[in-house]
Amino acid sequence: MKLSVVIPIHNEAESIPLFREDLTKALGQFVGGYEVVAVDDGSTDKSWEKLRELARTDARWKAIRLRTHQGQTAALMAGIHNAKGDIIVTIDGDLENDPADIPRIVSLLGSGGCDIVSGWRQHRWEDRGLSRRLPSRIANWLISRITGLSLHDHGCTLKAYKREVFDGVELYGDMHRFVAAYLSWKGARVTEVPVTHRSRRFGASHYGVSRTFRVLLDLVVMKFLNTYMNHPIRFFGGIGFVSFLLGFFAAFLAVVLKLLHFADLVETPLPVFSALFIIVGVQMIVMGILAEMLMRTYYESQGKKPYVISEKINLTT
Repeated sequence: MKLSVVIPIHNEAESIPLFREDLTKALGQFVGGYEVVAVDDGSTDKSWEKLRELARTDARWKAIRLRTHQGQTAALMAGIHNAKGDIIVTIDGDLENDPADIPRIVSLLGSGGCDIVSGWRQHRWEDRGLSRRLPSRIANWLISRITGLSLHDHGCTLKAYKREVFDGVELYGDMHRFVAAYLSWKGARVTEVPVTHRSRRFGASHYGVSRTFRVLLDLVVMKFLNTYMNHPIRFFGGIGFVSFLLGFFAAFLAVVLKLLHFADLVETPLPVFSALFIIVGVQMIVMGILAEMLMRTYYESQGKKPYVISEKINLTT
């Protein structure tokens, strides 16, 4: 069984030689054969030159260069699309993940009855409790609650996957944080194990507080895709129905106040609120109908199916 290690690289020229030493030592005990697919995500330093040299001197190293900086999700998907292994391991190339953990998580993937083994950087941010550790815990708790997959560390890149879990799966934007959750919605079984976290030796972290808002927006998209992808009218129509009720209630209340001589229609904002809510309700319902049409076009134009089959018996197609 061949192993593919996919590494997203962005301005990690100083880390690459040391990372290669650690990775070679860790994979030396893997007897099934392996390949390393390193993806340069539009680096502006000498990362590509180092990866190109590695690929020329070691046939097990494959190098891919993206034309521009596309983000970690795009880099991971480019590596996964070009990986040939039965097992795919993703790991950061900045030396924070320890390649020595790879044999252990791969062995758990084969013996634990799971499809994904996700790393948990258990002792990360221990020295920065309020500024980084607390926000990280809150974010992971929120992601777990919304996605339904309870993990301590959704953002850890070090994960091992069975190849088949990626069949028919595409990820966009900054969805790399939710890969395990997204695949679990497709039926993949996920387990989490503690892994080593090492301090960054070169450069600066690409993550900051500003990314919190992006994570929240991506989380909204993930929730919508999981719950309403096949029935968008339930989302938009639900909002539209509530808006309709508020509009009719505001209109009814305005009429009652008028008939009881408490206030004329022009003396309250209720007629304006009524018209506003009713218009919003109509727009949301129409948007839901259009989303239903787009969803059907999405599946039918690409030959996709709104279901995933895990096993067939006595069927040849």
